[in-house]
Amino acid sequence: MNNPIGTAWLVHRYALQVAQPLPVLSEIGGRRESRRVDGAQRERYTEAMRPEPTLRGHLGFLLKHEVPHFELLSRLFEVCDPLELQAWFLNEPTGQYARRACFLYEWFTGRRLAVEGATKGAYVDALNPERVVTASAGRSVPSRRWRVNDNMPGTPAFCPFVRQGTDLGASMALDIPALLGQLSDEFGEEVLMRSAVWMTLRESRSSFAIEGEGHQADRIQRFASVLGRRTGRGDVPLTSDSLAVLQRDILGPRTTVRAFGLRQSPVFVGESVHFQDVVHYIAPPPEDLPAMLEGLATFLHRTTGQSPVMRAAVAAFGFVYLHPLADGNGRLHRFLINDMLRRDGAVPEPLILPISSLITADPAERRAYDRILEAVSVPLMAAAAGHYTFGAPVPYPDGISSNLHVDAPERLRPVWRLPDLTPHVRYLADVIARTITQDMRQESRTLRSHLRAREAIKNIIEMPDVQADRVVRSIEQNRGELTSKLARELPELASEAVWEELVKAVRQAFDDAKPKPDAERA
Repeated sequence: MNNPIGTAWLVHRYALQVAQPLPVLSEIGGRRESRRVDGAQRERYTEAMRPEPTLRGHLGFLLKHEVPHFELLSRLFEVCDPLELQAWFLNEPTGQYARRACFLYEWFTGRRLAVEGATKGAYVDALNPERVVTASAGRSVPSRRWRVNDNMPGTPAFCPFVRQGTDLGASMALDIPALLGQLSDEFGEEVLMRSAVWMTLRESRSSFAIEGEGHQADRIQRFASVLGRRTGRGDVPLTSDSLAVLQRDILGPRTTVRAFGLRQSPVFVGESVHFQDVVHYIAPPPEDLPAMLEGLATFLHRTTGQSPVMRAAVAAFGFVYLHPLADGNGRLHRFLINDMLRRDGAVPEPLILPISSLITADPAERRAYDRILEAVSVPLMAAAAGHYTFGAPVPYPDGISSNLHVDAPERLRPVWRLPDLTPHVRYLADVIARTITQDMRQESRTLRSHLRAREAIKNIIEMPDVQADRVVRSIEQNRGELTSKLARELPELASEAVWEELVKAVRQAFDDAKPKPDAERA
């Protein structure tokens, strides 16, 4: 950019190494213009809008006109001269941008400026809620020192960044109860509720499939039990004790993890190729985890009443980036999606949205899931290049031996603590919408057909539900042929007239349930 201002000027002036993409870049040009370039908003202003070439001028422009990207602010306040902020405030002791800048400096750095603070001026919000997700109404905390409403959504230890805007509006506003209501209207409440048990098991199986372990029957059943018993129950599991209980339930008695709860070892996500470690993501150091989880809990408390999709995305993806457990992080990550949606009243008990089922539907869906995880992991690993090594394995109290050593964790902390989860909200909204309108609709259609087939069988010949279900499966799997095994078990079916009538009735039940092309919903 030839004439950068605001965020772009600050990056250039202070040589800021910002890992995550900046949402807005502004410059001076011939005429006012807005456009999207490589995913970022580019703003062009006329010469009359050029700020004075100082921290005060361009930070003030950022706070007034741009999106205050959290990682940028954190890195800026670490290197800028606090005397400039103090001088700005002393020159404008009632100015809202000076007060907001000073408040944000102290919030991000934990350091106190050498001024007394504001004594006059109306209270103003630290952040503009029209530009980023902030604390809900009534959840802000007044800062008397700066006469600023602290509406930061999290804590300095962990405060995810989610940008507001028209491009995210539809995702944030996704009406999950309305989509489920359409399913209920189409198939009936009874069918939807009966499908809940199967969808819970399906979500468990698919969750393991994401981790390449879809064949583990006992582990699948165990995780399904956790989903059924613990979703939306008790407090949000973000403390060491609550996570230890869930982790123990999910992993079961046979595990090499010696201490349940927060890990005590460094960890990376990756794989071993030809006996060499390939690193996709390095998680925060274990000593940071308690405060970071408390920050995530604070975010969920302070954003109460806001978009359930946004809150579920932040809870789930925030958790997986923290990677706080020695084992079981992926399953807890996907558990938290349904857990938050249940807590926010978006999904009624006992329904479990089979999110993982859609993610594993085909290679393209899996790649999309991997790409959304890379939205944070790739920038972080770029910043980590040359700052981590592998040495001799060191045993840790949680039973893990790790050979990972990170040389400069402070370089990565702004990314760990202030992740941009805006793309994750958009991704999860799309997955939820398609899960309900496609996967769950097909599942409900299949279940309704099965129930109708069962009733049709019992209208021909009385039998318990379990036997009727067996007949339906046999007709489907054997293309209408009566197997010798089934004939031996149920000789009443051996009559040619009875079997033909049963096959016709079952096929009719499934044919009637097939959607007509002009009635199929988008």
